[in-house]
This record gives sequence, C-alpha cells and structure tokens, in this order.
Amino acid sequence: MVGHYEGGGVPEKCRLVEELRDHFTVTELCKEVGLSKSGFYAYLKRKAVDKDKSSKEIIRTTYERYKSIYGYRQIQLFMYQDHKVWMNHKKILRLMQEMGLQAKIRRKFRHHRSWSLGDRVVRNVLERNSEALQPNQKWVTDVTQYRVKDSWLYLSTIKDLCQNEIVAYNMSLRNDKDLVLQTFSKAFEKEKDVTGLIVHSDQGSQYTSYDYHDMLPKVGAQISMSRRGNCYDNASMESFFSHLKTEALYPYDIRSIEEAQSRIEEYIHFYNNHRPQRKLNKLPPVQYRKQLIG
Repeated sequence: MVGHYEGGGVPEKCRLVEELRDHFTVTELCKEVGLSKSGFYAYLKRKAVDKDKSSKEIIRTTYERYKSIYGYRQIQLFMYQDHKVWMNHKKILRLMQEMGLQAKIRRKFRHHRSWSLGDRVVRNVLERNSEALQPNQKWVTDVTQYRVKDSWLYLSTIKDLCQNEIVAYNMSLRNDKDLVLQTFSKAFEKEKDVTGLIVHSDQGSQYTSYDYHDMLPKVGAQISMSRRGNCYDNASMESFFSHLKTEALYPYDIRSIEEAQSRIEEYIHFYNNHRPQRKLNKLPPVQYRKQLIG
C-alpha cells in the first residue's frame, strides 16, 4: 500500500491518513502507520473545532464591534471590509446560531402623511426604476419622525440612488416645508451641478408646496412623485429610515432630543462612510462613489 511508516508523531500520522483516505480505507491506513482509528477520528474532531474557533472569533469580534445588532448577511460584508475574510453566508449563519448571536429585528412602521389637495402634484417619473449609473442622476427624499418623551423630532433626508449615499439631511421639531427646503439648500451647496437630476418624493404637503416646485426647476432638476398612499414607490428611502431606527435609535433608551440628534448624525456618517453594501461591491457609499468617479 504505502509501505510501513515509522516516522513522525501522531499528528503527522493523522495528516497522512487524512491525505490518503480517498484511496484506501481508514482501517488499512491506521494499521499501516501504527495509529488507532479512534485516535484518527478524535484528530478530525479537534481539527473541525479548531477551524470553527478561528471563524467564530472573527464573527464575534465583528458582531460586537458593530453593537450586536446585525445579522449574518451584513456581518459577512463587515468581515470582508475589516478583515479581508470572505466567508460563506450559510456558514456565518450556522456559527452565529451556535454562539447565540442574533440580529435586531427591524420594526415595521407606517408613516402618517399630511396631504394637501390644493397644491401641485406631478406624475411618477421614476416609476420604481432605482438604477442610476452616475451620481446626481436620481435622488429620493422623504421625512420621518421619532418620538422622544412628549416631543417629535423630524428628519428630512435626500439619498442618491447611484451609490445610496445620504447627500443631505436636516432635523427640526417642526414638520414643515422649511425643513425640506433647508435640506435641499444643503444638498445644492454640496452638489453644484445637478442639471437633469430627477428628485422623487411622496405627495406630502412639503413636496406639493409652491416653494418646492419653484426651487427644483431653477437648478435644472425634474420633480417626480409617488402615487398617493403608495410607500413602495419610494421604497429605497423607507428602507434607509428602517435601518436608521433599528440600528441607531430603537436599541437605546434615548431621553432627550439632543441625544437623538447626535445618534442620527453619527449613524448617517457611519452609513455613508463605513457601512458596506452588497449592491456597491461590498463598499460603503462614499468609497463606491470615489471609485466610480475616479
């Protein structure tokens, strides 16, 4: 068979049996090298445990670094970003289950809209086509709210569909058109050339106001609006709000408006600069944009 084998210790004998067991039976190989079958199978078990031990350490480190709120698919992206380790998502799921590591479940929530029948409404130019090949081709915008004790904090955001980056945001205790107009003022200070841009929103009163409709055409942007009461037309923005609240607000006992504002600001910076996305070749939005435009 392999000739009488006398050299090496038990680990080396085990490695030899493992290497040749596709060609000979384990019984024959163990007898040839002077190794018990139970010793060989114990070696395989230890090897499997040691292999998973290293993987588990990386998974746990990644899970805890990002505040113990992400599931296996996002952990997979963080592991690649931080450790240059690409592990099969099914293995990550299995090991997380073994370690008892669970993602925070995103809450489903509904927006309560304020509709204005007397102001201007335009057609849905975007038509749920979220594909954009370059920045400043398609933006989506919306306002969400978060309650702190007896007060409401309103957040207006603009998201670029090319790289999923939050281009601009603004917070206020009042949900009015000034909140939205100031958000766009910040965006246009940052992005000077937006000619041909499509800006999509719902039909909330802020977006049907005359000031909003006068502002966008002046910079060469086209207005698009969802059908009334249809949140799926602006799903990308709704998805961001869901991530924001689940990852930055709901896990904490927030006692003040100032704390909520601080957590929102920190999360948006993290989301833009450090949170990798599968759609963006495993890169965060800002890095993807830099790579895209060279």
